[in-house]
Amino acid sequence: MDLGLKNRVAVVLGSTSGLGLAVARTLLEEGARVAISGRDAARLAWATTELASVAGADRVHAERVDVTDAAALVGSLERVRERFGAVQILVTNAGGPPPAGALDVDDAGLDRAFDLTLRSAIHATQAVLPDMRAAGWGRVVALTSISVRQPIATLAYSNVMRAGLTAWLKTLAGDVAGDGVLVNSVCTGFFSTERLAGLFESRARANGTSVQEEEALATARVPVRRLGDPREFGDLVAFLCSTRCSYLSGVALAYDGGLDTALL
Repeated sequence: MDLGLKNRVAVVLGSTSGLGLAVARTLLEEGARVAISGRDAARLAWATTELASVAGADRVHAERVDVTDAAALVGSLERVRERFGAVQILVTNAGGPPPAGALDVDDAGLDRAFDLTLRSAIHATQAVLPDMRAAGWGRVVALTSISVRQPIATLAYSNVMRAGLTAWLKTLAGDVAGDGVLVNSVCTGFFSTERLAGLFESRARANGTSVQEEEALATARVPVRRLGDPREFGDLVAFLCSTRCSYLSGVALAYDGGLDTALL
């Protein structure tokens, strides 16, 4: 299937590892020109080399960016525009807030989680929307979490901020769909990433168990009985970013091997 992504300009935030890197790789494989970013210089350099081996350095733009720094984030998007042209595809992503129970949240944690998870996605989207609307075509896909659909007891910050982001995206989708800009999000389940491994480690310490036991418990909850492969995730997001996906907007799509039990 031709996804119509050849030479499209895509930005994938938080893309030096895990699901963000998988999305960037798939978009490159489908012919897009892709801008990646992250906070860690060494990891950014490694990811840039990896992706350049897939598609050539001329189709990869890399910058060290902390998405909680609004000015730096918007500036990086403008530099992508200068190099590749107007951004046509935006995939928002950021490392998740630290684990916390509902009674453990504090003002500092709320501020950090807001900047990282919610405000960064809004700032990035607002920066690229004018060009998308003017062109009559654009795709915005936000990577969120299954916690949007059923809150996770140990991830209070994530529950709150990702739910808020989903509400904003739903509102935005209705405002810009008529301009040819489709806005969706993916509620991720258990995929084999460093982030998930870190959560297993945190739970193991709290519960007096091993990381292997925590992974087994999580896997047992998934009807397909395995963790997701990041490449599978990249494939879905590439479709949502494509010309073949032209009638889906305002959707928070669960991608979790059947873990989510909600009816809608």
